[in-house]
Parts: sequence; structure tokens; C-alpha cells
Amino acid sequence: MSANPQLTRVAVLGASGKIGRIFCHYGARDFAEDLEIIPFFRGHSDDPRAVKWCPEDVDKPDCQADVVLALWGVVGADDKQLSANVSLAKAANALAQHVGASHVIHCSSVAVYAPSDGAVDEDWPTRPQNAYGQSKLEMEHAALAANDAGQLRSICLRIGNVAGADSLFAAGARDGHIVLDQFEPQIGPARSYIAPVDLTRVFAALIKSQPEDLPSVLNVAAPGATRMQDLAAEMDWAVSWRDAPDTARRLVEVSTARLSKVVRLPTDSASAEWIARDVKFGGWQR
Repeated sequence: MSANPQLTRVAVLGASGKIGRIFCHYGARDFAEDLEIIPFFRGHSDDPRAVKWCPEDVDKPDCQADVVLALWGVVGADDKQLSANVSLAKAANALAQHVGASHVIHCSSVAVYAPSDGAVDEDWPTRPQNAYGQSKLEMEHAALAANDAGQLRSICLRIGNVAGADSLFAAGARDGHIVLDQFEPQIGPARSYIAPVDLTRVFAALIKSQPEDLPSVLNVAAPGATRMQDLAAEMDWAVSWRDAPDTARRLVEVSTARLSKVVRLPTDSASAEWIARDVKFGGWQR
């Protein structure tokens, strides 16, 4: 049991990944009075809070938690490896029942949606355009089956680009240079982004919410879309342009009206300046 009964105990699956490190850093910094973070690792960790556990383990961990935050997942792999996203969702739900959690928060993706020329809400048709999106949609189905069975409450977050954790920032950090599709002269893509600190705000609000008050699926991003070329400028990256192929999408944006009923993000949270400043100075990267 938590030494402080006011704290909500959060089992964090995938604590060693980029999003896991983001949450564990900001959660401990900004929400220490509200949350007791229990990071789960597959291997060794020097974190004194750590629990070592793999979903393949026969024995479940000897701990209790109020909420399970499933930040693990497979990206950029072949179809067989991507299928692990389904088994990971099932493992998170099983762990939640074992540790006595009231709800599980799963990380899905905006990649589950059919293409659109505007911002899409959670009722927009799902029609993934790649294998990763398909694996995340199948993950959602597996995760939400627990709701239908009345076993526990699962929530799937359709997350936009997480600044500092996506391929754009990986390329910029590696090369100091990015290549963007050009739709008009020096006009590139715009995407729904969210800064690491704001993503943690969302997680914390969902963790502290009553599970019955939460929707089954929820878009997670800053309100509005952010131009990638503006992010490059704020991060001091050079930009090269290439003609956008026919399959490229100029805009990928999600509506955050439903999210705004759970947590209010700063009004400028979609600005390239705000996002870049957090990635540069937030301190979560180590």
C-alpha cells in the first residue's frame, strides 16, 4: 500500500521507452503530491522504485496499483512484430486485474483514422493506411474488450505526434537537418503535436479521473496543428525539400474537443515555440 493514502499509485509499463521516460520525469517533478509512480522494466534498472517484470513471466509482480499506464508498444517493425501490440494490451489488462487497478490507459495512435482534409474527432471512421495503424486498431479492439466484459475500464488514447519522441525529432537530433515533403513552394506538412510536459498533464488528469467518467477512446494532442517547418526553425535544424508524393498528407489533425473536457492545455500549446522550448529545456532526455 502507498505510505500516503492521498497518492494514486500508477504502474507504468514501458518506463524505459521515450514516452515512459517523459512521464516518469514530469510525473515525479510536477505531480509528486498526487501520484506514486511505479515504473516497470523488463531488465535491470537503478531506479529504486522499479519493478522488474515481463509479460511473458508466469508469476505476476507482488505490488498494488490504482491505475495501469500502458506506454509500451511496437513501432516500425514488420507485421509479425507489430502483432505484439495486441498481446501487450491483453497483458496490461491482465496485470491491472492482478494489482487491483480501477482502469488501464492504453496508448493508441491517430494512425488508426481514415484520411481527412480537416480535424477528425473520435467518431471519424477508422481506416489505417499502414501496418502500424492497423496494429494499433487491433490493439484497441483487444483492450476495449475488457469493457464489454465488465472486467475493468480500459481507455485508448489516440495520440498525435509527441515532440521529442517522433521520427522528425529523431532525424533532427541526429543530423541537425530534416527533409520535408513540399506541397507548395516551401510549404510542408502540418501535424497534431503535443509537448512532453503537456502529454504528462493529460496522463495525470486521466489517472486522477473516475474511470466511469472517461470515454473509451480519446484524441490526445495540442489543439490545432503545428507546421513541421516551424518546428525545424525553432530547433535550429536545416530543411531540405522534396516534392510530396501522391500518397503524402499535408495535414493530419485531430479534434481535441473531447480532451478539453478532461484537461485544459495552455492556449499556445500547439505553437512551435512552446513545443521546441519544452524539448530543449524540459530535462526529460537523459
